[in-house]
Amino acid sequence: MAGLPSDDVLLERLRTGDEDVFVLLLDGWSGGMLRVARSFVSTEESAAEVVQETWLAVIEGIERFEGRSSLKTWVYRILTNTARRRGTREHKIVPMSSVDDQGPTVDPSRFRPAGDPFPGHWWDYPPAWPSPEQGLLTAEIRAHLTQALAELPERQRLVVVLRDIEGCPYDEVCELLGITAANQRVLLHRARAFLRGRLEEFYQREGDES
Repeated sequence: MAGLPSDDVLLERLRTGDEDVFVLLLDGWSGGMLRVARSFVSTEESAAEVVQETWLAVIEGIERFEGRSSLKTWVYRILTNTARRRGTREHKIVPMSSVDDQGPTVDPSRFRPAGDPFPGHWWDYPPAWPSPEQGLLTAEIRAHLTQALAELPERQRLVVVLRDIEGCPYDEVCELLGITAANQRVLLHRARAFLRGRLEEFYQREGDES
């Protein structure tokens, strides 16, 4: 969240019981925390309870925070551990080893085959996307992306939410999820390819109807 004080300042104010800074973090981070929690648990209500439990744990544990990671990473670690436990109770957690990371991320028929003068190149380039000024962030597009995000396998959704929506650094996502850098690259690549494909379909459909 832009405009937040440094971690040192936040910690000092949190440890002195500053309600204003707690509300600032609550408002700034809870939406993202809810999206991450939802990747582990079965319902929106359960995710909201995970977020509430996390903030209570943060308040109770702030004196023990040692600063080995950023404050946000520490909060998200509490969140993912809490959500993982609840997800296990709900029988929703899928072991990382069971995630299907194999197979192409884009239909191979869209590329020129071996023996072609330009093997591996696109037959036709994907259609250009509108710029933000042309409406990329309209409510309709956001709704379409939200639906596409919900269709992703759980771990792909979690990685893309942490990296591309919450802006968590690469190494911190690996630490939070207990995955290797290679796992994360594959999950993120497949998630981005899927989301881009859904957006491409949307713009093609819009073009056909216009």
